[in-house]
Formats: sequence, structure tokens, C-alpha cells
Amino acid sequence: MSRTQTSNPQIRCAIYCRKSTEDGLDQEFNSLDAQREAGEAFIASQKNEGWVCIPDQYHDGGFSGGNMDRPGLRQLLLDIEAGRVNCVVVYKVDRLSRSLMDFARMMETFEKHNVSFVSVTQQFNTTHSMGRLTLNVLLSFAQFEREIIGERIRDKIAAQRRRGKWTGGIPVLGYDVDRSQPSPKLRVNAEETSRVREIFEMYLKLGSLLSVVVELEQLGWRNKAWMTRKGQPKGDGEFDKGSLHALLTNPIYIGKIRHKTELYAGEHEPIVNEDLFRNVQQQLQRNGRTGGGEVRNKHGALLKGLLVCKACERSMTHTFTGKGTRRYRYYTCTQVIKSGRRSCPTRSLPAAQIEEVVVDQFREMTTDPALRKQVLKQALEDDVTEIKRLRKDRDQLRQQCAWYHTELNRLTVAPEANTDNTSLIADLHDRIAKTARQISKLDQRILEAEQEQLPSEDVEAAFADFAGLWGTLSPQEQARSLALAVKRVEFDSTDSSVEIEFHTEAFHSLTTSSTKETP
Repeated sequence: MSRTQTSNPQIRCAIYCRKSTEDGLDQEFNSLDAQREAGEAFIASQKNEGWVCIPDQYHDGGFSGGNMDRPGLRQLLLDIEAGRVNCVVVYKVDRLSRSLMDFARMMETFEKHNVSFVSVTQQFNTTHSMGRLTLNVLLSFAQFEREIIGERIRDKIAAQRRRGKWTGGIPVLGYDVDRSQPSPKLRVNAEETSRVREIFEMYLKLGSLLSVVVELEQLGWRNKAWMTRKGQPKGDGEFDKGSLHALLTNPIYIGKIRHKTELYAGEHEPIVNEDLFRNVQQQLQRNGRTGGGEVRNKHGALLKGLLVCKACERSMTHTFTGKGTRRYRYYTCTQVIKSGRRSCPTRSLPAAQIEEVVVDQFREMTTDPALRKQVLKQALEDDVTEIKRLRKDRDQLRQQCAWYHTELNRLTVAPEANTDNTSLIADLHDRIAKTARQISKLDQRILEAEQEQLPSEDVEAAFADFAGLWGTLSPQEQARSLALAVKRVEFDSTDSSVEIEFHTEAFHSLTTSSTKETP
């Protein structure tokens, strides 16, 4: 009589391991190793059922369970579709996913290829209805826990920002992150402070993001360079329009911390004057509304972005009408363009005539002796302000250099046990040398600024030759020059008068009441 020997079919088991953070992954035996060891032990206990462990490792260290964008998981799903896996083993169900929607998608894939799912510590098998029910319950709690953790983190960040604390992220040019205290803080980097201010001033001078990007490339100035906690270099990329816009609109430079749409006073020291920051935001808004029209003013519209309708407080835009081969320029209230003629009493103004009125009024002001005196006074005050700013930058650099010397002394006199500080000491020496060069350059700039004077006869000559100088400029240059001096031109349709407001308070006090009827 013959005897037939039967055996269980082989079940190829894949162990999936995941850890949300990278902390501890560099250890000799980490969390991923512990998860795999537990999975191998469980598979070995099912040896009589034909279970065998696939040698391939499906590990995701430092990846969230809230999505499926994980290399180890992607490889696992590919091997399942290829028919290489019959069972997926995890330490806990939330190691595979913390999202019900993602898990449902994976379960569809598992069922389509007859793959079962087993959790070692929660011992259930999805080949049974009770196992599937238990799995759904556990997964619901896993997703709930993930959402609660997310809410707590968001609430904590919001509370910290309301108190003006830096809550982490990529360091910005002009600041370093001081982690010597329990809560990280932003500390002014004196070497980068003056560069940040110059970038703000450069944008006001050049008038467009692209022009500044080109200038920064020529100067060799780059974005913030920084090191991760593991010593990996980051940043130090070239500026583009996106990174430059992010720098120019970051309220951190005026000592503010942004949370959503609100601004709060920060713990860190501001490095940009609020007036300078505000002027840059206004220039960005003007360029944003017109697509940079002020910069690309092809038709030389002198009052583009400056002329305002007093009746409805809307800007008046530069428009055209044509007859045959001739083109006629006008300024039209944007309220009329948007809502029709009845929405505003101000009619379209001939561009050449209104521009001539403004230029003539400005020309008359240049012949006023009182105005010339105020201009000279304002220029001298600006020189004093600039010298104060340069001295402040130099003082910050000296403080930075003193801190470097303190750290150097600490590392050389009382080195930490079993720690090689050679690279840190070399880096500090480089920083001290670089800071010393920066201080020397500032000393030279301060000396030059103190020696430079603005003689009153030069001011007289500049105003006396205004007509000749103005005539040599192109329409685009005239528009740009006028925009630098004039803040606002208001047209009142009730009496056809024009009122000019200048950027400087000196101009404003002398001219805001001056009006002149249009032809």
C-alpha cells in the first residue's frame, strides 16, 4: 500500500518597515532593524504553514505614513503586481499606512493579486472577514491619531509665532540660527546684513526683478548658504526671480514673524528700515498690477502708475485710440473702463497735455530758491543717515567677530572630550578673516562718505540746467526719473486741476497746495 505525502503550499512573505523620522537611523541597530527582526520571527513561527521570508528589504526610513510617496512601498507594490509576494507582514498596521484612503487602494491591489496582510503585534489576517474588520477599526484610529498630532503641531506653531518666535525652516540671508538655547533663535549675520539692504535698495533703483537678478549674477552674490545638523551643505544657489521676490517680501527683515495673513513682532533684530521695506512692496505691487509696465514703458507714458482720479480714487491708465496711421494717447480712469462712462465723472485726458502740465509744474518748482534750500538740506540729512547705517553695519561686524573669537578661545582652551574640533577651528579662522575684510571695506566707505560733500553751487547748476538735461532723456528715462521724484499726481475733474505729491517730505510741504489748470 502506497502513502502519499502532502505539504502546504509555499507562501512568500515580504516584510515592510517604516519610520517617520530619520532620528536614530544611523545607529547600528535601529527601529527598522527591530521591525524586520520581529517580522522574521513571526514568519519563522509559521514555517509549518509554508511561510518563507523574502530576502528583499522594503524599508522606508524618514517617510510619513500619511501618503504613498515612499520608495520602499513603491517597490513592494511593484513586486506584488509581478507575482513575487503572497503575504505582506508589518510590525503594526500604521507602519504600512495612516490614511484610510491610501490603505483602501492598497487593499484593492492586495485582493486583486491574492495577497494577504498580517500585523505581528496585532495578530490578524485579512484572509478572514474578522481580520478585515479588525484592520479597518485599527486603521481608523491610526488616521485619527495622525490628524490629532497634526492639529497639535499646527496649534503649537501658531502659538509660537504669535509670541514672535522663529519656528524653523530654511534660514534666510542675513540671519543665522542660534541653537545654543532650548528654543532656536535668529541671530543677525553681520556679513550678510549690508548685502540684504543693498538688494532692497538695488530693486528700488533698477525697478524690476529681472534687472536685479542680472546685477546679482554679475556681482556673484548668491542665496543663503547653510549647514544641516548632520553637516550637509545646503543653499548657496544663484538668485532667480522667485527667490528674489521671496527675499524682498519677507517681513522677517523688519523684525516681524508672519503666520498666515497676520504679522507679529519677532524676537529677532530687524535689519531693514520699515520705510525702505514699504517702498519696495509698493514698487512690487505697481509692477504686479501692470506686469512691470513701468519698467517696460515702451510708449513713454510719463504718468503711468502715478496719475489718480480724485473723483473715485482710482488710477488712470494709459490708453490709445487710432485713426488711420495716427495714434492718440489718453489717460482713462480704470473705473470707467470697468463699469462704464456713468460710473465716474472724469473723462479721458489727452496724454501729451496732462504730461506737459506736470513737467511744467515740476520745472517751475526747480526755480524756487526755497525748494533748492530744502533739497540741499534733505541731501545732507540723507548723507548723515547713510553714514549712520554704515557705522551700524560695522558695529555689527565687530560684534560678530568678537563672538567668533570667543568661540575660538572656547574650542582651543577648553576643548570637549573625545571631540575633534579641527574643522570648526579652521572655519572660525576663515570667518574671522572674512569679517576683518568686510570691516576694512566699511571703514573705507565711511571715510569716503564723510569726505564727500554736496556743494550748494552744484545743486544750483543742476536745477539751472534742468530744461537741457530733461531734453536729452528718452521718453522711458523721463518716465523713470519722474517716478523716482513723484509719488502721486491727482487730477480733479471738477476744476480740471492737478496736484502733485512728491516722495520727500520737503517737496510735499512746498507743493501739495500748488495747482494749475489744464489747457
